[in-house]
Amino acid sequence: MVTIRKFERNKFLSKFESSEQLKCSLFSFQGIKTPIYYMGSQSLVDNTAVWGLSKIPEEEQSLLDALLLSQWEERMWKGRFRYDVTTSEIKVISGRGKFLAQLNEGWNMDYLPKAEDNKICQQIDPFIFHCMNHDEELLFCVASSEKANSEIIPEATVPNGAILIIINASPAEYGHVFLVPWGSNRIYQFDVVSLEMMLRVSVETNNPSFHLFYDSSSPAASHLYFQACYFPDHLPVELMPVDTFFADGRTGTHISTVMDYPINALLFECTYNIKMMVEVMSETCSYLQEKNIPYSILISDCGKKTFLFLQTLGTSCKLSAWECSGYFLFRSRSEFDQVTERAMRKHLSAVSLDDEGFQTVKQLCFSIASKLAD
Repeated sequence: MVTIRKFERNKFLSKFESSEQLKCSLFSFQGIKTPIYYMGSQSLVDNTAVWGLSKIPEEEQSLLDALLLSQWEERMWKGRFRYDVTTSEIKVISGRGKFLAQLNEGWNMDYLPKAEDNKICQQIDPFIFHCMNHDEELLFCVASSEKANSEIIPEATVPNGAILIIINASPAEYGHVFLVPWGSNRIYQFDVVSLEMMLRVSVETNNPSFHLFYDSSSPAASHLYFQACYFPDHLPVELMPVDTFFADGRTGTHISTVMDYPINALLFECTYNIKMMVEVMSETCSYLQEKNIPYSILISDCGKKTFLFLQTLGTSCKLSAWECSGYFLFRSRSEFDQVTERAMRKHLSAVSLDDEGFQTVKQLCFSIASKLAD
């Protein structure tokens, strides 16, 4: 693993304890130094870009993967998490779906603050304010670079436009972090820029166990953020058969329906250039946002696969992206022991967008992709 020199920011909160207003200054990150991972300048949506991190063999650990795990593990040994997620019991639920269940009595679904809970500083998102209340919750930052190759700067100030990598103190799995776009030009909705950045993170992590998630109906809707975890095996949805309804050989783009799955979902794949895939997904998600259709996203297989789960607006229950992917957490031993595939299928199908709405989204994807392929 890459060894990162410890950066000094102990007691940085004490600088702002005299005034709630001054506490807002913390989030300008002035004087705060942290490791920075700079991604190389070649854009993954460049028409000449070849897909993937081909220069790094699959068996060799990437710089970004080493940095993330080393920093996360350091916080784990320092006791920064509410519990040790590595001791949680996990089982495969009996049935053809092979859904996964985790017993985690310390899991807290309300790990994010509600917008009205903190009115100290109107210009600061409650999500960021909450996540930075404790020392060392910021692991490092990811930013774009003008240099051709990616590199790690062991200690530097947070650059404008960076992605903050912050621990989730109530982890759902190993390596659980928040990825939060930050800067004067930060965005609050999922778009083509945020999708490209997350795909680049997934590609440069270059670890098939690394999975990225996004929920459009998250508790912290005032700020765009993603989550990521490491799973030792494929998530159930990744093993399902698919029916491809669009394929473009020039860009290597495929769009498919996930078959025999209780929640309606699409799979976007790319083997060469991701420009069209990114644009199709961003336009589709923009349509979903306009129609107030909740959705969740899973990015897996080192960025090669992106799943889009479509949920219904007609229910108060919204599932997380990892639940949509077939991974469920239980706080009760009895619920964990008694869970059945039938119950989980019912749980997923209850929030799924209806077939008519799903067909409309499929037609939209096909129309957008066909237009871009011309």
